[in-house]
Amino acid sequence: MTMNEEQTTTSVALEDLVGEVGRLHDGGYRLVQIGCTDIGGSYEINYSFDKDYQFKNLRLTVGPEAEVPSISGIYWGAFVYENEMHDLFGIPVTGINIDFQGTFIKTAEKYPFSVTRRGGDRCRNA
Repeated sequence: MTMNEEQTTTSVALEDLVGEVGRLHDGGYRLVQIGCTDIGGSYEINYSFDKDYQFKNLRLTVGPEAEVPSISGIYWGAFVYENEMHDLFGIPVTGINIDFQGTFIKTAEKYPFSVTRRGGDRCRNA
């Protein structure tokens, strides 16, 4: 059986993120993943959703000092990805339903993928 999977990527503004995620949730989409990467001094955060083999991505681009609102109020399990973004990249995520406050992932270097390396110090329990 062959399936054509349609994929779209839509840029979203920081202030529109929660509303757009809410519309996808209301449309029956499931959260697949949240991925983050350094794009030369900023972060690209991709939120991926699926419904009936239709893959939709919301792409958010933020600077290193931006605070990103949590979507865990809409997709409960998003707290895993959001804590990971904080612990690995140093991105402040506000309103996470389960916020580990920097202890979810322990690394030898605090915020090892931060574009500014603003953590600088070593984690205490690494």
